[in-house]
Amino acid sequence: MASNATLSPSDLDVLNTTLNGTSAQNPTSPLSYFISSFLLLDAKLFIVALAIIYLGSHGALRRPPSAAPPRGKKDGEKDDAADDSDRFSQGLELSDAVLLPVMAGLTLIGMYYLIQWLQNPALLNKVLRYYMTSVSIVSALTLYAHTMDMATSLLFPTYWRGSDGTLRKVDQKARAVALCDATGNDGAAAAANPLPGWLALLAPTERLRKAAWELRAVVFQRWELDFFARGVGEAKTQLRFSHAAALLLSVGTALVYFSTESASLSNLLAYGMCYGSFLLLTPTNFLIGSLVLWGLFFYDIVMVFYTPYMITVATTLDVPIKLTFQTGMGKSMLGLGDIIIPGMMIGWALRLDLWMHYVRKIKYESKTLILVEKDPVSSQIVERTETKHIEIKAPYVDVKSKWGDDFWSRGVLFLSRPQQLPPHLAGALFAKVYFHAAMAGYALGMAVTVAVLRISRHGQPALLYLVPGVLGAMLVTAVARGELKDLWRYTEDGSLDTMDVVVDLDGDGNLVKTVGALENGVVDTTQDKEKEAEKKKSKEEEGKALRRQVFVLSLEAVE
Repeated sequence: MASNATLSPSDLDVLNTTLNGTSAQNPTSPLSYFISSFLLLDAKLFIVALAIIYLGSHGALRRPPSAAPPRGKKDGEKDDAADDSDRFSQGLELSDAVLLPVMAGLTLIGMYYLIQWLQNPALLNKVLRYYMTSVSIVSALTLYAHTMDMATSLLFPTYWRGSDGTLRKVDQKARAVALCDATGNDGAAAAANPLPGWLALLAPTERLRKAAWELRAVVFQRWELDFFARGVGEAKTQLRFSHAAALLLSVGTALVYFSTESASLSNLLAYGMCYGSFLLLTPTNFLIGSLVLWGLFFYDIVMVFYTPYMITVATTLDVPIKLTFQTGMGKSMLGLGDIIIPGMMIGWALRLDLWMHYVRKIKYESKTLILVEKDPVSSQIVERTETKHIEIKAPYVDVKSKWGDDFWSRGVLFLSRPQQLPPHLAGALFAKVYFHAAMAGYALGMAVTVAVLRISRHGQPALLYLVPGVLGAMLVTAVARGELKDLWRYTEDGSLDTMDVVVDLDGDGNLVKTVGALENGVVDTTQDKEKEAEKKKSKEEEGKALRRQVFVLSLEAVE
């Protein structure tokens, strides 16, 4: 599962159900009961669950295997996409479809009997609260950092459209704002204020504008952290101002929550755990994701309807493994498993959309190559020259951290999007067909969950409605669009991430089969892929062994 302590089986499904309780006091009228008990509570759960899945799915976007690594920028700037877009999440395996429900069930049963034995759950709550608070700091840090990055992009966008409809581009090095055409080509200088649109009113004087430029430089400055310890390993990452500020906020949130037991802070830490889980977990492919969801689907039904374990543990433990909303008329809870499990699949659907977007951009270039292959009759290695097609992938354009540019570059009232945009923005736009279908399926499943909950007045296994909604929406969409083969083909195990691949095409230009990888103008189809991978790994280990440093810790500013 996750290499990070953000998520464990007990955290995932110890409260994988939706509960509702109302106070003994009856509402003064049916209308007031409907407003306070349904609209306020259920609408909060509904909106918050959809929002955290939406943000987490976009935060988990990375370079798809159908796109080439991004090219270096002309002015020497480094694209953020090169930092983390190539890092694939820890993928689930087929065995997890069995292990997850079994481990979650054993953990839940163990917690139930531990509660029965202790009688007073105060000590258990304190221990679990300390543990969950500690491990949620990293997740909260990620959520805070990405939220700050979003706010920064809205406050200091690279592109924005002026009141005259003309596009403007910010040059941080020159500390100037220049007019540009629809494709982003620079023109005459327009202003010296880095704040867009009506936000420019916040810096009317030269002194305030200078302060705004300084603040912009600070929030966009990147530092490269390099850590190496012999016998431990090496790690390199890039840090920004948002990471430092988020670290302080996450630690502060954890300390205040542990001291006050605030329900709002508990929800905030739970948001962070959901968000961090989306960045770490992937179902790998549709088959594994479906089996995992169906396994937890049956687990949820059994534990809620046929045993006292789920509801007892859910109502007894007071730790950030659930979202809790309360008004004077009642209380509603939603387990994090009901967000993380389907949300993991919805995030995969968004990355599927991005992969298919770049698949449509793949071009094939005809070239004469030398083929090395084994003769099927004599079993001898032979060489021959043949014209084949090379797969050319489009370079990846980072789709993250574009919230501000997309918002401020829109037309009147920020509603319409111009047909022509700079490559920096146009490359980040893609059709989100499967993502929207999966979100609609989740929303429908959540609505049915709430409706049944209100009618039956009994805790409901939300996955009973969410799993068919999400998976059904994706399957129906794939069948309707004739893309079922692509839905099953896409995987995040790294096998699709290849370069310079030689392929065979049919008469219509469609891919028939993959011949092999091109190296120095030669395609050797006789090589053993496993042996080549082992040889490459051994060379990397030899290179690490030759490194003489014992311990390195450095922090350098990146221009």
